[in-house]
Amino acid sequence: MSSSQGFALITGASSGIGATYARRLAARGYDLIMVARDRARLETLAQSLQQQHAIEVRILRADLTNAEDLQRVEQELQNNAAITLLANNAGMSVDGEFLDADSARIQAMLALNILAPTRLAHAAGNAFRARRRGVIINVASVLGLMHEMFNGAYNGSKSFVLTLTRSMQRELANSGVQVQAVLPGATRTEIFDRSGKSIEEIPTHMVMEVEDMVDAALAGLDAGEAVTIPALEDIALWQDYDRARGTMVPYLSLNQPASRYRHSEADAQG
Repeated sequence: MSSSQGFALITGASSGIGATYARRLAARGYDLIMVARDRARLETLAQSLQQQHAIEVRILRADLTNAEDLQRVEQELQNNAAITLLANNAGMSVDGEFLDADSARIQAMLALNILAPTRLAHAAGNAFRARRRGVIINVASVLGLMHEMFNGAYNGSKSFVLTLTRSMQRELANSGVQVQAVLPGATRTEIFDRSGKSIEEIPTHMVMEVEDMVDAALAGLDAGEAVTIPALEDIALWQDYDRARGTMVPYLSLNQPASRYRHSEADAQG
């Protein structure tokens, strides 16, 4: 029998943040559809969770940078009415600064970090809105708030996820669909090894264990937070930042340049 919670579809579910979401959501009574490239890992985790929680676990092997694989996952979200939660988690990074990084790796990263979550969020958002029920968790990063640091293409991809999520929250308000952006800091996962960078290079006080990160993210989801930043102790700092951004909005598009850019005709002739 299917769980009353429905199915949670989790991307990047074979390890790290995605696998931890799978464990935590299974414990909450969700059936699972786990998406990743590594079938062997998925099968091992699926067997463990089925035995431990008596839930149904399905495996959907997919490389979300591949157009056909991405379409299969997209169609699953569109057509499977039992899915009630999407954890849009799959992502990658590249090592080094933007100008020094390999262009092909950057392109693959943008496909996985931007195109894939956009299409899956679009599919889930429409499906959940039609049923007036559902949860979308978009995993971004605190680097989406850091414009000047590290690799600008990676940071930009996570800024995109944050912006997309805030827009979806407006579109889906009062629809019965909850949308959350999660902004982890450095988290102890394999993403560092895959990018060519060792997590041991990061000061230990800056690295959160993956279980702590996901538990905090789910606590934020339960609390109805639009944006959850697991490491941020003083939530007023985020609220002040977001309020200041909102204060600028009415003044960002007007029919005259700001006075500092305007010069009199006499000054121009002089």
